[in-house]
Amino acid sequence: MDNKITNAYELLFIVDLAGGIEAAEATANKFVARVEKNGEIIDVTTWGKRRLEYPINDKNEGYYTIITFRSAPEYPHELERRLNIDETVMRSLILKLDEAEAEKVARRAADKAAAAAAAPVEEAAPVVEEAPAEEAAPADAE
Repeated sequence: MDNKITNAYELLFIVDLAGGIEAAEATANKFVARVEKNGEIIDVTTWGKRRLEYPINDKNEGYYTIITFRSAPEYPHELERRLNIDETVMRSLILKLDEAEAEKVARRAADKAAAAAAAPVEEAAPVVEEAPAEEAAPADAE
């Protein structure tokens, strides 16, 4: 994004879970990749499966994803068009962020990444398999 004019945006979209959680994740990842190709991603937050406040298309649950990104001012219109075409996307909203808000999101994302990198990796305890105890043969009581 060298000398081009860019703006910060936040995209929230809800994917239908009718095809299963894996299909919803695939749709979310498709849009994350599309935004990454056409802009600079600041942060991606996946809320995952959530109950909707009110039914949408007779559905009570959806898969939520939030993408904060920078792009050229023309791109959000194309992104919105593609979100509307995709039948698995139940709702979407793109907001233009002011620079101060975009910087706050970028700092939070950097702090979250630093905390994840600094967190100690827990090693799994070694699995010790015990041999099954042999049952004592019943004594012949004759």
